[in-house]
Amino acid sequence: MELVCPAGSLPALKAALDNGADWVYLGLRDDTNARNFAGLNFDPPALAEGLAYAHARGRKVLLALNTYPQAGNWDRWTGAVDLAAARGVDAIIVADLGLLEYAHRAHPALELHLSVQGSATSHEAINFYHQHFGVRRAVLPRVLSLAQVEAVVRQTPVEIEVFGFGGLCVMVEGRCQLSAWACGDSPNTRGACSPAHAVRWEESAAGLDSRLNGILIDRYAPGERAAYPTLCKGRFEVEGATYYAIEEPASLNTLELLPAFLRMGVRAVKIEGRQRSPAYVAQATRIWRQAIDAARAQGERFAPRAEWMAGLGKLAEGSQQTLGAFSRPWK
Repeated sequence: MELVCPAGSLPALKAALDNGADWVYLGLRDDTNARNFAGLNFDPPALAEGLAYAHARGRKVLLALNTYPQAGNWDRWTGAVDLAAARGVDAIIVADLGLLEYAHRAHPALELHLSVQGSATSHEAINFYHQHFGVRRAVLPRVLSLAQVEAVVRQTPVEIEVFGFGGLCVMVEGRCQLSAWACGDSPNTRGACSPAHAVRWEESAAGLDSRLNGILIDRYAPGERAAYPTLCKGRFEVEGATYYAIEEPASLNTLELLPAFLRMGVRAVKIEGRQRSPAYVAQATRIWRQAIDAARAQGERFAPRAEWMAGLGKLAEGSQQTLGAFSRPWK
């Protein structure tokens, strides 16, 4: 079972590889990837340097092309596929059917992974992508229970990758319309769920308000930790109660599920966080490398160490951790 880690920059890429990542995933500096923020991602020279650093250590690099091209900008996405093939990227992560078809036809030797943004939650969907485009690995959306993941693994020849740690999204990725409704730009086409131009924090008599394109997402009391505003993680008034009605600001942490993942044949575990710092990447990767190695050695006797959980707790969103859809405790 491989460890797939985020690289939002060249220092983060090196931090991931130096601490035990088998793969790193990264994006280009444009809207072909779903972390399209200023200061993140790779231009062609940085990509070449990152590839050289990874390949010298026997590791692999994924290029995320996980947004959806439109009629007027198709050439930018196909150009990114061509760049990946020309530079020796080990695999690309793709969501769009048309782009998968192009990559499969134009570069048959280029390994294809189905993005979580492809929203494939059944073995029938995954097998379709395998049959028509030769997809080798699929990243499952973070909405399936453990039993559902096991059923998918059992009924497909495609390698299955699951998210293990990091920001949690309870939406079926690739189909969420909340940000498009609020901001006018879909994260599925522009690469940002809450684009920076729409984010505002405002002091008011009631506290610190966080807004997305003018919409009140949350209100924080003095001294309360304020999070980056996303619609799904806001507090809303529902039937007279104000609470996190859709999703709490917490990080997914499935460390305790490693024996189950190994038993059912999950091929890779992914850490979320291309927008996070190299220090985050280094610590999360180091802990998960140690845990995966221990789980391989100990099997069902494996239990997460207290220091691992404490270390990941310091990196968690809102300082909270959850098993997410693997346990489904929310309303």
